[in-house]
Amino acid sequence: MALRPLIAICGTTGVGKSKLAIEIAQHIAKQEAWEGAEIINADAMQVYAGMDVITNKVTESEMQGIKHHLMGFRQPGEQYVVGQWVQDAIKIISDIHCANKIPIVVGGTSYWIQHLLFPNRLSNEKITDKKGPQAAVMSEELARSFRTLPPELQDLFNSFPKQPPLASVDPEQSLSLHRLLSTLDDRVGARWHWKDTRKVHRSLCIIRETGRKASEMISNQSENTVVARYRALCLWPYAKPAVLHPRLNSRVDTMITRGLLDEVRALQHIAISDRQTVTDESSADYTLGIYQSIGYREFHGCISSPVPSDDAFNVAVENMKISTRQYAKRQVSWIRNKLLPAIKAANAIEETVFPYLLDASDVENGWSSNVEDLAMQITDDFLRGKLHLDPLSLSDVAREMLTVEEKATDPLFVLTARRKMICEVCTANKNEPVMVEEGREWEVHTKTRSHKSCDRKAKATFHGYRYGKKIERIDTTESQAS
Repeated sequence: MALRPLIAICGTTGVGKSKLAIEIAQHIAKQEAWEGAEIINADAMQVYAGMDVITNKVTESEMQGIKHHLMGFRQPGEQYVVGQWVQDAIKIISDIHCANKIPIVVGGTSYWIQHLLFPNRLSNEKITDKKGPQAAVMSEELARSFRTLPPELQDLFNSFPKQPPLASVDPEQSLSLHRLLSTLDDRVGARWHWKDTRKVHRSLCIIRETGRKASEMISNQSENTVVARYRALCLWPYAKPAVLHPRLNSRVDTMITRGLLDEVRALQHIAISDRQTVTDESSADYTLGIYQSIGYREFHGCISSPVPSDDAFNVAVENMKISTRQYAKRQVSWIRNKLLPAIKAANAIEETVFPYLLDASDVENGWSSNVEDLAMQITDDFLRGKLHLDPLSLSDVAREMLTVEEKATDPLFVLTARRKMICEVCTANKNEPVMVEEGREWEVHTKTRSHKSCDRKAKATFHGYRYGKKIERIDTTESQAS
């Protein structure tokens, strides 16, 4: 059976993804072969209600009458994870196809888009959206691991918290949850930092909801080849950092004039109404829902201060600009290091996903020729089933950015290749261990001034100290609890 068509538009913040999606939808609506197109939001922050400025949603007038899905339907503070979005998106895409329309998925959360395009790569993909995690019947393998738990960790499993704790507020429970995960599923436990409580909590939720280890499900995934769910056209509007960064800085200034601070105050009010402590920056929960958005963290402390100052405001503005630029860099990194290798792996079996980069550097003078017109030509060819243009031939920047190194896409390999290690040298408090990812990050860490300083102090304190014996992988509970 032929795969149904889908258009996905990914890329960094500030390059015009939503604008392009609307233009393509309007273009498709003029064709006789289709009844039109509808847009599905793939931005992890735009799924939340209100807060239009801080998430940079398209306005009603900008939508040009094109229907948008999965936008503004969750409440601030709610957790909405990739598996839930994939399930929701699949249902909507099916309805759009049944109406003889083309689904256009657009957003900066390329992680979501990747798991929509390629099924069977999520350990929680089959988990439904439950009000709270419910313990399932354990597999024999998991039951054996559970029996090795000390009484306090068994109690923690049985009285599992509904929400992840904040490591900065409750490091003891945060570390206990990580020990619980590491004992039940050591390979997944070694993947996450103990301070990454949201991911640790989610991994434990998977265990409780399925009765199986996440690593066991990931191992099963590794046995499956990468096969696309749809015949997909992936359009990547891209601008080089030298061009994009000033644009992002300007956009932050525009967001402030449009009422960004009012939305941050509204979020604080919601948090207070929900009995969340937001009186100081260290106790605000930035791990759930819209509280993860760029802008809230940066301006939270500034607005909460009893004595606001221009200096604090200016620092918050600059921090938001820095965070936005860093986020754009991470978005590009994900596309090149994760999404493109996954596309290549799937196309090695059957060419079904077609990536094209569009040079969006010159928005004012080059948008029509370099982005819009080219996107329409490629879209028409894609929908006719006859793509003629070589993606690498569109521009020098396309050739540069679409040419990537070979990357492993096997889920089990990725899991085991990014293990966290405890640096005993830098760990001053064993209840709050310093953890670093092995490989390049570990090499960089050992060359830092702080690590070398701790190393010198340790050698001066302990005669006969051997560097190699002070490094332990967190394979067992004992290595952390000792």
